[in-house]
Amino acid sequence: MNTLKTVEIKAFVPAKDFKLSQQFYQDIGFEKRSEGGGVAYFCFEHCSFLLQDFYVQPYADNFMMHLLVEDAAAWHAHIQKSGITEKYGSKISVLTDQPWRMRDFVFNDPSGVLWRIGQNI
Repeated sequence: MNTLKTVEIKAFVPAKDFKLSQQFYQDIGFEKRSEGGGVAYFCFEHCSFLLQDFYVQPYADNFMMHLLVEDAAAWHAHIQKSGITEKYGSKISVLTDQPWRMRDFVFNDPSGVLWRIGQNI
């Protein structure tokens, strides 16, 4: 009998300032569903991750999250309107059609984690 069924995979995202990072993710539209023991569970629809009250700069500087969406342009506009550039000093790239057939953009969170949001084209 095969019992290797999977349910979900989630990344543990590092946070230099746990409270600040929680607010950042709420500001861009993620819902905080729970928090305890230095871990906060964030969701947007069926996509989720765990924010951890743990930070090592070399790890955070080399950490990237990728969110595949249906409309990257709508997400780009949403992230720009969220105010993260002004409030957190985040940098948001332009929307770009990549040679690997992905339209995407990137931005950074307060801990330096890079997010890439894209759609297949």
